[in-house]
Amino acid sequence: MANGFVEWRSNANIKPLPLPNKEQYYLDLMNIEHSWSGRMDTNIGNTFIMEAEQLLVNAIELFEKGYFDCAYYSLRSAVELSTTMVFLTDLPEPDNYFKAWKSSEEFPMQGRMIKELSLNGNVFSEMREKMPEFFKSAKELSAELNKYVHKQGLRHFYVSRNHPVWGNRSSDSFIKDFTDHLNRCIGVVAVMRLAFDPFPVLLMDEEILYRCFDSMTDPYSEEFVDKYIGAATIEEYKQISMYTCAYDSFIDNEKKTAAVFDVMKYNVIDSNKFEEIISQFHLLPKEDRVCVLLAASSNKVAKVYCYDGLAMYFITGRETNRKAKSWNGSDFVNFRKSDNLINQQYDEAYISVFEFFEKPFLVEHNEMFDNDEIDQIIAFVKDGIKNMAPDGDNQ
Repeated sequence: MANGFVEWRSNANIKPLPLPNKEQYYLDLMNIEHSWSGRMDTNIGNTFIMEAEQLLVNAIELFEKGYFDCAYYSLRSAVELSTTMVFLTDLPEPDNYFKAWKSSEEFPMQGRMIKELSLNGNVFSEMREKMPEFFKSAKELSAELNKYVHKQGLRHFYVSRNHPVWGNRSSDSFIKDFTDHLNRCIGVVAVMRLAFDPFPVLLMDEEILYRCFDSMTDPYSEEFVDKYIGAATIEEYKQISMYTCAYDSFIDNEKKTAAVFDVMKYNVIDSNKFEEIISQFHLLPKEDRVCVLLAASSNKVAKVYCYDGLAMYFITGRETNRKAKSWNGSDFVNFRKSDNLINQQYDEAYISVFEFFEKPFLVEHNEMFDNDEIDQIIAFVKDGIKNMAPDGDNQ
């Protein structure tokens, strides 16, 4: 009886609402999650990015469960956190503020952070100057979110909105309002992320993507930008100094072919383009080059590993006989410590260990190598190594 009353009372004014295209939102948010910055001087900036994304996810879940004001609180928190992460990374000397943020000392509120960033921020001040419509819209968004958070108007009360008699309001329009606010909040977080570095936008340009180093940052997708940010805002962002300087620093570099880029970025070796890849070896690090040479040395090679399996290179057109898709790093440690390094059983396939540049490289193959093949593989790779650029030229 008591439990039944508690359940009835806890849900009396709660109205769950399914959110259309929920899965698509989660897929879209991967754009923010994968925009991880490689900057080493941003305190814990990447943690802020992940937390802001989590708050957006929380907002979706809370809204669906019927806790709409909590959902809007999470939206507002995501926006404010995105400002805080810029505040703690963009000011000339942010350490004192960072200490205050971590402790119980007084820390600036949203309005003061924006004011100080506008005056003294290295990047933010220029963004605000050259992207006025974005910041105007962001300010309007914060005011709209506060209406829900601060319960301004009976339409933001559970007891009126969801009352069985008084609450005769369209769920469709309520969902539409929330998704509009959600979209705009995602856009604000995504743009504020760009105050760290320009790579999520910079790498959208294939002319830069194929000339850049192996960045840990993935570019935003065209669809993500169109839906949440807008082409006009991106074009304004491209006028700020941080973007133009980064663009100029890469555009004169040699452009990688698609096959070479796939090796660098995705560890995928096109078996039909060995010569093309080798022709741009100077654009790849040593480990990538050795793995390409091992793949090219024998048609029996199905995969190549280095760093004890942490880096796995796939070869197009070649499938391993090994059925399991998972692997254990300790297996690779045992393979390279074995007394017999060649033709070690690996489920339905074999592993052979080679050493180049004083590093172990493990080859997965479906058929055993004979002694002549082993000699040929070693000779082929060593000959390729001789033609590599000196160590100082390696990227």
